[in-house]
Amino acid sequence: MKQRIALVDDDKNILTSVTMALEAAGFAVSAYSDGETALKGLLDTPADLAVLDIKMPRMDGIEVLKKIRERSAMPVIFLTSKSDEIDQLMGLRLGADDYITKPFSQKLLLERIRTILRRQELLQQPATTADAPQVSELGSLTLDEGRHLCTWKGQPVEMTVTEFLLVKALTEHPGHVKSPRTADGFRLWRDTGCR
Repeated sequence: MKQRIALVDDDKNILTSVTMALEAAGFAVSAYSDGETALKGLLDTPADLAVLDIKMPRMDGIEVLKKIRERSAMPVIFLTSKSDEIDQLMGLRLGADDYITKPFSQKLLLERIRTILRRQELLQQPATTADAPQVSELGSLTLDEGRHLCTWKGQPVEMTVTEFLLVKALTEHPGHVKSPRTADGFRLWRDTGCR
């Protein structure tokens, strides 16, 4: 199924040319010439990403973004003129993902759209076991390897990364004697100059 892009701009030339470029790149496009119509259209036909002009009749891009953010985390790219720095900042603060100044390269717009959509896909993928945080427990000791956090009887224990690795090495084979030759943690301790 094709990913859908909502394109919102009151400039008919931009609507026509960008729609053609997006469709040639394999996207489905919903094109709107004003913000109010776009907002209604997005409720009926949700999009994977919206490209919004800031300056539009009936409802500007900032207002459309505010309304979108009430309902959705859909990615948004703003189209702005070079003199609209305040609007760009406002849009980014309201949750726009990117902005492109006019006149713009359609190739650049396509690459930014693809980049944001790829990032969205990665965020929506379920975590694999390799991504899952590794937490190990040994009696009252808990080690969170992903965050290098250690707790003893539920209380956090402050330690350096080196200290954490030493404790981890000791807990991997409890009851076994460790020496500088057999424990990675001890080798690390020696190599960093700690005594």
